[in-house]
Amino acid sequence: MILELADIRIQPGQQAAFEEALHRGVQTVISRAQGFVGYRLRKGLESPERYLLLIEWATLEDHTVHFRGGPLFAEWRAIVGGFFASPPQVEHFCQV
Repeated sequence: MILELADIRIQPGQQAAFEEALHRGVQTVISRAQGFVGYRLRKGLESPERYLLLIEWATLEDHTVHFRGGPLFAEWRAIVGGFFASPPQVEHFCQV
């Protein structure tokens, strides 16, 4: 199991619309991706335009190759990309 951590900064004042779009995007697009296991979204208290999106994938390749390299990624970015103040910072983690 791989955990993708995406550190997302959005445009000020767009929190409610972003949260709705993100949940809709996961439920309608990412959930169809090979190896998708589940997700959580966390919002910053001190920085309300900062979010952490945590997505669990069966393998690293399910995210980096199959999802990012396939047509679903463009669908996902069309839903949430307009909210980004800067490109998300993405890292992957494994359980130890």
